[in-house]
Amino acid sequence: MKTNILVIGGTGKTGRKVAQKLNALDYNVRIGSRSANIPFDWNKSETWAPALEGMEKVYITFQPDLAVPGAKEAILQLADLAIKSGIKKVVLLSGKGELEAEACEKIIMDSGIDYTIVRASWFSQNFSESFFIQPILEGHVALPKPEAQVPYVDTDDISDVVVAALTSDDHARQLYELTGPRTLTFEEVVDEISKATGRKIGFTPISLEEYISFLEGAGVPADHVWLINYLFGNVLDAPGNNRISNDIEKVLGRKAKDFSQYVTETAKTGVWNQTQEAAV
Repeated sequence: MKTNILVIGGTGKTGRKVAQKLNALDYNVRIGSRSANIPFDWNKSETWAPALEGMEKVYITFQPDLAVPGAKEAILQLADLAIKSGIKKVVLLSGKGELEAEACEKIIMDSGIDYTIVRASWFSQNFSESFFIQPILEGHVALPKPEAQVPYVDTDDISDVVVAALTSDDHARQLYELTGPRTLTFEEVVDEISKATGRKIGFTPISLEEYISFLEGAGVPADHVWLINYLFGNVLDAPGNNRISNDIEKVLGRKAKDFSQYVTETAKTGVWNQTQEAAV
């Protein structure tokens, strides 16, 4: 009998890949998104129970991040509904170095439901699918904390670990820290993308205050500005956040994808060579 799995955030960076891979393995997948036939909206708690109905396992990604105010309360409410709905397994995507996210992890761990916590470093795909892509297209990246060393992790690896956790009992009650195999600064990231695309892309270090002021001036929503300020101010260079983990290899039996491989693969798609208008 096929297992029914709800993928919350099933159209996002990791969720869509998890859903695709589960479908390929012939699991019954329900996409948890605002536009789904049975919608799931983090801002409308009345949608949660119908989305959970009939499901046995759940992959949880919280938008925009488990660190934001209100996330802990939402995860607590969802965990309670999951218990009432008979959910047997939960896999939670969490953020490396985020104390607020760890409070959400503890809620899942203490819920009594079987769980796997996937605590990921910053995604490589932030440079091709998120807020860093626009300055790359414009040919100049200006960011704070230029000295920060980040072990970027690929969403392909994250989704493979999540699928393993959802489809095997080997990962019950485990917490995995997912990182890439090496750390890079922002300038090194920009240099790798520049070389792979054959484009001249500059990098300038700026203060966090300057960056936040720029985002506010550009009309970035206040909740996103808050999150970026938090991530750069509290998480990016937090003690131990540059530590490299071998948990991907432990789970998957292979090395984590290097950032250079991500850059090579992504450059071939042309996403960094498109016009700015097409990217908006």
